[in-house]
Amino acid sequence: MSNPRLKNPLVWIPLIIAAAFAAGMWTGSYLFPRQHRWDGQEKLATVLKLIDNQYVDTVDIDSILEQSIPDILSHLDPHSVYIPASELQAINDELSGSFSGIGISFSILNDTVTVLEVIPGGPSEKVGLLAGDRIITVDDSVAAGRGWNNERVMTTLRGSKGSSVKLGIQRSTSPGKTFEYTVTRGDIPVTSVDASYMLDDVTGYIKVNRFATQTYSEFLQAMVSLKSQGATRYVIDLRGNGGGLMHTAILMANEFLPRQSLIVSTKYRNPASNESTISDGNGSFQDAGVAVLIDELSASASEIFAGAIQDNDRGNVIGRRSFGKGLVQNQTTLPDSSAIRLTVARYYTPSGRCIQKNYSSGKIDDYNNEIIERYARGEAYSADSIKLDKSLVFKTIGGRTVYGGGGIMPDIFVPNDTADITSWYLSVANAGLLQRFAFDFTDRNRASLSKFDNLDDVLAQLPADDFLLQEFVNYASDNKIPARWYYINISRDLIVRQLKSIIVRDLLSTSDSFRVWNVGDPVIRRALKEFENQQSSAK
Repeated sequence: MSNPRLKNPLVWIPLIIAAAFAAGMWTGSYLFPRQHRWDGQEKLATVLKLIDNQYVDTVDIDSILEQSIPDILSHLDPHSVYIPASELQAINDELSGSFSGIGISFSILNDTVTVLEVIPGGPSEKVGLLAGDRIITVDDSVAAGRGWNNERVMTTLRGSKGSSVKLGIQRSTSPGKTFEYTVTRGDIPVTSVDASYMLDDVTGYIKVNRFATQTYSEFLQAMVSLKSQGATRYVIDLRGNGGGLMHTAILMANEFLPRQSLIVSTKYRNPASNESTISDGNGSFQDAGVAVLIDELSASASEIFAGAIQDNDRGNVIGRRSFGKGLVQNQTTLPDSSAIRLTVARYYTPSGRCIQKNYSSGKIDDYNNEIIERYARGEAYSADSIKLDKSLVFKTIGGRTVYGGGGIMPDIFVPNDTADITSWYLSVANAGLLQRFAFDFTDRNRASLSKFDNLDDVLAQLPADDFLLQEFVNYASDNKIPARWYYINISRDLIVRQLKSIIVRDLLSTSDSFRVWNVGDPVIRRALKEFENQQSSAK
């Protein structure tokens, strides 16, 4: 039966108006679906235009934007950052594994750029530069005594491949004489593996300083070399490693994990983009023993690697709690060659943990100072001082309890060793006297010491420990830090070990330097002890 009210035009009119109004709203939202977002963009553009056209003084709008963009990103999270065009190349070089330059490592000693190491096969070695050379002039401009910092030196010495730079060099073997060298810049590798050597007959040690494009290749070569020397177990040192490329960490973890082991999961705003990465079973070291060393500066890709080993119960993680960076960034280059590195996802370890530590919008200083707070409350010295979120409980593949939030807690905690750090040691270290003395010593004895290319031979030529210590104490006194033997004797072994390590670096290589420095390392000693405990348990 029909409703007589529907035949009344007074009823239809309001309905027609309502329908038209709704249709108008739908049409508007369809034609301008991003109107609200564009309002914000138009507002910013209007403000900048007003400043550009009407502000009382002439201003550089580009400069204002350069200052404003970092502030905008700081209100997102601590790892979304703006990279100015002037810094982008250097940052990309770090990750790409190479840059164009002259092929030296240097230090600024007594306001003079001093060559510490000449990279074998590099441009500087080809023209005859030597470790110990002082760079007095660069392209006829005086460089010594002009207050140059590391950034200015790197900017000056790096350049496009094939370009040349003229250097004025003074050499300790020819005092008062200046040599001129024209060095043609070339591709210089940025190595990721600082050290690779055998700790004992069956244990290999590898120190990885970053996760870059070439890191996996370097790492695998080092692993294979150590295996050929008899290694059946490995200590992977990621202390101080701030991370880098996620893909590199995945490839490295894959070497140790059996087939179908979860390495890491990545979750985006759009769930359809979520990813889980599984090991392929082709790793060459699935049966090798492994220990991963971490500390509060181990972050990002380091935590992905350590988390994969820990959650799969594949090996021990040893040291101190890691940094706690569980955010993934994507870098986009802008038209002016600057870039935005924007957080686009969170990653999760195999047990399901997100190890990102807490942060507040716009409070980057508080976030960065969290490491200092750890030391202040004693976390570096006692596991009991570590604040674990007991509400974020997860299980490894073998059923062990691990916790989410705020980094990766090691399986075996080893406190920061401060027993031999005294006020006198801090005085000479903060003044840079350890490095300066070691370089001066090497420089004075370079002619005799450079005849030896083997670590044991070089160490045999150095003075006895007490004589080396006495020389350094006299050097410190000459530099206005008087001897305080009570404290010096407490720090004796630390000082001698550090001096020898720096001297060996100047004469031989960074890898040999680590061999000297690591002799007294308590974290490495604990890793070796755990290997022995595992072997005894297996028997």
